[in-house]
Amino acid sequence: MPKRPEPKRRPRRSKRRLPLMRWFAAGTVAVVALLYYRPVASYIETRTSLENRAAEVDALRVKRDELARRLAESDTPEALARRARRLGLVKAGERLFILKGIEEWRRRNGTSIGSDG
Repeated sequence: MPKRPEPKRRPRRSKRRLPLMRWFAAGTVAVVALLYYRPVASYIETRTSLENRAAEVDALRVKRDELARRLAESDTPEALARRARRLGLVKAGERLFILKGIEEWRRRNGTSIGSDG
């Protein structure tokens, strides 16, 4: 009968070397984590700051559009006439009447007409 070849044996690692390799791997992972901490923290902080700035820019755009609309409306003749009336100015040929006690009259008569007529 032919002899069977013996199975190849793997060289055994020493029992001392296995924990040493584990500590080395854990240390390597810890060093890599420490090296990545600063850039990742900086990235997150920058992203948050960018989101805040973008929200601020959006709010300022809305405000700018509102102010531009108000400016465009203020240049119309009707707006100028309204502003002049609020200041108590009258057109040429008109009479100015000053009414007193309107609020008291409204309370007494129970009307709910607003101040704009």
